Amino acid sequence: MSRFDSFTSDVVIVGAGLAGERAAIEAASQGLDVILLSLVPPRRSHSSAAQGGMQASLGNSAMGEGDSADVHFADTVKGSDWGCDQDVARLFAETAPVAVRQMAFWGVPWNRVVAGKRMYDGKEIQEDAEKEGLIAARNFGGTAKWRTCYTADGTGHTLLYTMDSVVIKLGITVHDRTEVLSLIHDGIRCSGVVARCLRTGKLRVYTAKSTVIATGGYGRVYGASTNAIINEGSGMFVALETGKVPLGNMEAVQFHPTGIVPSWILITEGARGDGGYLLDKDHHRFMPDYEPNKKELASRDVVSRRIMQHIRKGYGVESPYGAHVWLDIRHLGAKHINTNLREIANISRNFTGIDPIHDLIPVRPTQHYSMGGIRTHIDGMAYGLEGLFALGEAACWDLHGFNRLGGNSLAETVVAGMIVGDKIANYTKEASLHVSSSLIEDHVKFQEDRIDAFIHQRNGKENVYQLRREMERILSEHVGIFRSEEALTKAVGQLHELHQRSHHVGLRSGGQGGDPELASALRITGMIRLAYCIAAGALARQESRGSHFREDYPKRDDGKWLKRTLAYWPVGAGEPVLEYEPVKITELPPGDRGYGEASTQAVKAKS
Repeated sequence: MSRFDSFTSDVVIVGAGLAGERAAIEAASQGLDVILLSLVPPRRSHSSAAQGGMQASLGNSAMGEGDSADVHFADTVKGSDWGCDQDVARLFAETAPVAVRQMAFWGVPWNRVVAGKRMYDGKEIQEDAEKEGLIAARNFGGTAKWRTCYTADGTGHTLLYTMDSVVIKLGITVHDRTEVLSLIHDGIRCSGVVARCLRTGKLRVYTAKSTVIATGGYGRVYGASTNAIINEGSGMFVALETGKVPLGNMEAVQFHPTGIVPSWILITEGARGDGGYLLDKDHHRFMPDYEPNKKELASRDVVSRRIMQHIRKGYGVESPYGAHVWLDIRHLGAKHINTNLREIANISRNFTGIDPIHDLIPVRPTQHYSMGGIRTHIDGMAYGLEGLFALGEAACWDLHGFNRLGGNSLAETVVAGMIVGDKIANYTKEASLHVSSSLIEDHVKFQEDRIDAFIHQRNGKENVYQLRREMERILSEHVGIFRSEEALTKAVGQLHELHQRSHHVGLRSGGQGGDPELASALRITGMIRLAYCIAAGALARQESRGSHFREDYPKRDDGKWLKRTLAYWPVGAGEPVLEYEPVKITELPPGDRGYGEASTQAVKAKS
């Protein structure tokens, strides 16, 4: 009996969420043999948890009139705090309307414009009768126009189910309950992956002309996160561990303003976009005090900081889980809540025991998204290894810079799937697969030795779960919304020690079959390396930009820091190596975002 199962295809895609499936569709539609690998059945991917919507400049809604790709581009660049590559942002903004309409053609039941008058935040809106029935949009943070297309507050769900139906229609092979352990490469070219079946524990080898990573984010390294428990950054750290592929801007971590307390499940930005308010312990609506123009709909990094600033001033609501604020959507009415916000209404009822039709929702900023990831070129190919591509949240394309706008992540998964998927197909058609059996054997043997060492405690008896809890604590305490040299120095030192300890993990269980402790042991060193890259990048970057806010360096410094962090992890090294590259400015030079601390100070200075 073979020690491992072998599979060969033109393209192997790791991750079967929206980005992975859209790229698979593009490649398969061009006649290529594609295999999708996933930790879970595709429809259980974290993409399905996205709630609020997908940005595209259709301009159908009254408050979106005059919208265009130019306006969307400018909003994205300002939202990124000039940290994105503007050629990528331009390509994205131009393609998003095509992607939304294609998804409608495939079956997504987008909410549509309904003619007539309605009230929004004290203002009357008149929807044009001539636009009735066209794809509608809601208001989202950091945007000049309403452009977030949506299906109530279950947009990710409807997009993913529709996308997966196309995958099934095309007959694309899916291997679920499969976890990738390493990339097969010779230092120049990537030729596939070594994976492990989570049902049986048996190793598998997938060889392909093109290897694609679309595994989503790493939210669970923080512990308290809106991310699903499968979002542990595996795609990022298997790329990092090659020693050849860098991670871009890992210090750029987004905290969503409204994670529900205490389960930290996401409460969509659509709740505020539809007219919800943030209230303090005195039931005072405080965001207009900080952001008189954008109010609750400044960018996410700004709203999260404003909430925590207000809590620090003593206006938070005390609870056993820490201070929080309230989200109030009661005034939107039962019909609107049970129709357009029904998912968050059910989350509130099922996980907190409150009814948002009558009650306030307890919320606090919670880790939500990674702007950082596997650094790629505009065509989606990763730096450092030929034949390796990445897209979606696992990648640093770099569309988002240091802050992602709400609605741009769902849009990125589909748009990047279209664009990068086509690039993957074109590359694969011209590529050939030449991988030696000895190279495959070396990579498989390395993983077999790791597993045997864990089972027999050859390197020590460190408890993997204790190490993980320590990692989560370090990030939560020292690498959060507000950062400083003192806290970040502590984080780097503690993570350095934790990384050393992770090499001495031993199992308490037998490690047979789909043993979850073995799965955790195989991931822990990679997860700690991601945490280390986040903390080290944040310590080195002596400025504040987007979601990266240094209290000891509170201003953006374009003179020194208008550049992207590239974190490498050389094979055998005990810490990351940081390098930098310039941000690509093609159209819009650095300026004022129009919201946030810098804009507020500028307004005060003028007055």
